[in-house]
Amino acid sequence: MENILEGLGILIPIIGVSLPAIIILIVFAYESRNKKKKYDTIIEVSKNISDPEEIRNLIKGLEDNQKKSPIDLRRSGVITIFVGAGLFMLGWIAIGGILEGVGALVALIGIGQMVAGYIYPNQSEEINKVVEEFEKK
Repeated sequence: MENILEGLGILIPIIGVSLPAIIILIVFAYESRNKKKKYDTIIEVSKNISDPEEIRNLIKGLEDNQKKSPIDLRRSGVITIFVGAGLFMLGWIAIGGILEGVGALVALIGIGQMVAGYIYPNQSEEINKVVEEFEKK
């Protein structure tokens, strides 16, 4: 019985230290599988499309989804502000001053994200895209 406890005493820290690496590997494998499925789907759809312009539009549409739009920055900024406010309140009510400072820092990061969403909109890119599509017609 004592040997089993010693074995667990050694095994638990090894698992604890290697767990973040295992999680990262699982995330990378999942992302890789999703990308492969996406590209396989593009290939299957492109086999049924005869117009190369439609294929280009399909690929551009998929690339545009990867960029963060200003709306995404604003939404993530609001979420981050409220997470910071929650941390601040938790520190103020229960834990203490350190968590209040962390909460204030997180809230200020959220404010920065919101400001970036308003200052750097992607509207010029959207306007250029619409103009280019109009000129093609």
